[in-house]
Amino acid sequence: MRMRPRSIRARDTLVAAVLAALVLGAIATAVDLSMRNTVKGDLLQQTQLAARRASGGVRDGTLATPIPDDTGGRVLVQVVGAGGHVLDSTPAAAGRPPLSRLWPSANVRVRDVIECEGKGPGGSCDLVEVIRVTTAPDSVVVYASKPMPSYLVTGLLEVLLGAAVLVLTALVAWVTWRVVGRTLGPVEAIRAQLAEISASDLSRRVPETPGEDEIAQLARTANETLDRLERAVARQRQFASDASHELRTPIAGLRTNLEDAAMHPDDTDLHDVVRSALRDTDRLESIVTDLLLLARIGTGGMAAQEPIDLAELTAAEIDRRAYGAGPRVELARDVTVRGVRMQLVRLLGNLLDNADRYAGGVAAVEVARDGHDALLTVSDDGGGIAEEDRERVFERFTRLDSARSRGAGGTGLGLAIAREIAHAHGGTLRIEDAPKGARFVLRLPLQHDQR
Repeated sequence: MRMRPRSIRARDTLVAAVLAALVLGAIATAVDLSMRNTVKGDLLQQTQLAARRASGGVRDGTLATPIPDDTGGRVLVQVVGAGGHVLDSTPAAAGRPPLSRLWPSANVRVRDVIECEGKGPGGSCDLVEVIRVTTAPDSVVVYASKPMPSYLVTGLLEVLLGAAVLVLTALVAWVTWRVVGRTLGPVEAIRAQLAEISASDLSRRVPETPGEDEIAQLARTANETLDRLERAVARQRQFASDASHELRTPIAGLRTNLEDAAMHPDDTDLHDVVRSALRDTDRLESIVTDLLLLARIGTGGMAAQEPIDLAELTAAEIDRRAYGAGPRVELARDVTVRGVRMQLVRLLGNLLDNADRYAGGVAAVEVARDGHDALLTVSDDGGGIAEEDRERVFERFTRLDSARSRGAGGTGLGLAIAREIAHAHGGTLRIEDAPKGARFVLRLPLQHDQR
């Protein structure tokens, strides 16, 4: 079973620490090798120079006694004869045993070795250059030695480099932890806020950060989703409330008539009971159909849209109704919108039904252009609607007076459905001032290619 941190912050910190350790470790190894090679090369150069000077002096017979020391005692030089006897040396090497036990052969006259004494922190090592002066069997040997720095002998360099790698790795981990924590802070705030939001209170929103980065886009998307969810839940509750309120009356009337017929069959006209039951059933069916349509439109259930000539659609709907004198009609040509045909037919039909129901004489219908919008106006010459009530008529099951009672027909959802369809198509439906009666104005955006 794989074990890894659950937190993104912890995982990112771990990955950054591992990568930092690998990279810094490689750098430290390169630095260690480079320093060792550089220091060893410098020491070797100094010891070789001192040994070769002494070897040349021995061959030429010009070597002074004691051997001159140009390094201030930093490089020790000895001339050792057969049997390991020190024949000559620099002052700093006087009285010391041979600097090395290595005795080069006649075939390999020059050697360099590292001689160490002791181990651990107290140990020391010397770099020794060994030169056999001649190939003769009794040739003397010149030794030149210089001590190596303690940090190369005791491992202090590796300890320091290792400590530096650990410190820098810890610093990288700390910086990553802080940076990722600060970066993910808004995400945690969004998560906490979403965890507190419940179905009973969808009005709360997650905090949004400025900018256009991924977190800001996440916050805006979450809030947009919450907006849609809140609207959907509100419509669901509205549907349940409307259904329970409006279905109760026809169901109660239907039940009363049927119970009365069942209790007094001899005193009941069966045909009247059936006709009354059918009327109540028709009303129930109309209410349920309208409520379902409202719920479907409100949750964004839009069918495929198509270009629609609003004037042709209006003319066809008026002709279908087979009016007598008919409404006054003024239709502009080529007023094309984009929408769902059946829904726009329903919207227009609801406006025409409302005008027919409350008109005192003749209604009027007009289709026109207004800038980038298409206008559909349906007017009647009835009693009109007070300005303070012009928004209320679009609420579900709202009647303003007895003239607009249920007895006048309809489910009380026609104007609510009309406005929902208008909003779903990116438009508006309002009541505007008129000399007489009510004037409903539908405004829809023209199709893009006509702008």
